[in-house]
Amino acid sequence: MKVLYSCLSQSWGGIEMFTIRAVQKLLERNISATLLCYPNSKIHKKAMQENIETFTTKTSGYFNPVQTIKVSRFISTGKFDLVHTHATKDLWILSPALILAHSKIPLFITKHVGSFIVKKDVLHKFIYRRVTTAFAISKVIRKNLIDTVPLPERKIRILHDAIDTTKFNPEKINNGKVRKEFKIKDDEIVIGMLARFSKGKGHEEFLLAAKILSVKFDNLVFMIVGEPSRGEEQYEKKIRDLCSEYNLNDKVIFTGFRSDIPEVLASMDIFAFPSHAEAFGIALVEAMAMQKPSVASNSDGVLDILVDNVTGLLFENGNASDLASKIEQLIISDEKRVSYGKAARKRAVELFDFEYFSDKVIDIYNQTIETSK
Repeated sequence: MKVLYSCLSQSWGGIEMFTIRAVQKLLERNISATLLCYPNSKIHKKAMQENIETFTTKTSGYFNPVQTIKVSRFISTGKFDLVHTHATKDLWILSPALILAHSKIPLFITKHVGSFIVKKDVLHKFIYRRVTTAFAISKVIRKNLIDTVPLPERKIRILHDAIDTTKFNPEKINNGKVRKEFKIKDDEIVIGMLARFSKGKGHEEFLLAAKILSVKFDNLVFMIVGEPSRGEEQYEKKIRDLCSEYNLNDKVIFTGFRSDIPEVLASMDIFAFPSHAEAFGIALVEAMAMQKPSVASNSDGVLDILVDNVTGLLFENGNASDLASKIEQLIISDEKRVSYGKAARKRAVELFDFEYFSDKVIDIYNQTIETSK
């Protein structure tokens, strides 16, 4: 099998990281894979560092006749069995390029983020007509695709994002390293969240829950992991000011950016995921893989991940009092923390591991290639 992956983004975030990992997994299985990317973009540089073969084009969406012809010629000479993109805008070059190349090979797209814009006009019908299968990373994204793009439901399949559960494995991680760094006592219970400082991630609810719980318990530590992206510094300041307003400065640890996420998660006793709306929720899956019981908002992609009263607890989205109440259930019950944690690890390994993901996507590739012959 010979695969052309595509991600013409010039940013560097979850989608770009996932694309690199997905290509690496194909290469590990002796499947030939080339990445189509924007020259000197962060994903291009990362691909070169990882010895991934690349082909570059200076376009990142919408019609560009010169670059489309260039990509079309590359597809024609490359003898690829399929094309798979993780960026919706890439269809504007891939669809016409495949048509110009007179190529009938399958075209896959993975939709990671929902859209509020309906795209069912003539141009979008032309672009999407060439798509063989669209992967939605959750049920809410599947519904979003049905509502916003001109694809028949039979072409849309759910394929959850994945993580490396061997990297996020509690048996391999020292859970005392980060606790020691921040001078956290053995009898203190750490409740943490992991998210960049962005509106809608639930920092306000987390801090209000911390305020409520700190009145009832004197052995709690709250950990906020992450940093603001460009332009989000004011929001971070707002959250830090709120922490002071609630008199929580001696209870809350702001870790900033961390590259040792497995170790950070290992230091926590309870993981909170208060985000208002997530297409999926990789941080939640990582915490589950680290055998952490979680309390998460009952919305969107979270519902594909957490099983209420089995791997954790769901709380009413945006309701800090309910968040505090559900966290309290875990604070007072060692038994629930242990049982939910074990069930969470099991679910993460069985459903959200990258090996499982790769098996599933390669099987779909093979079936589609065989059908298209």
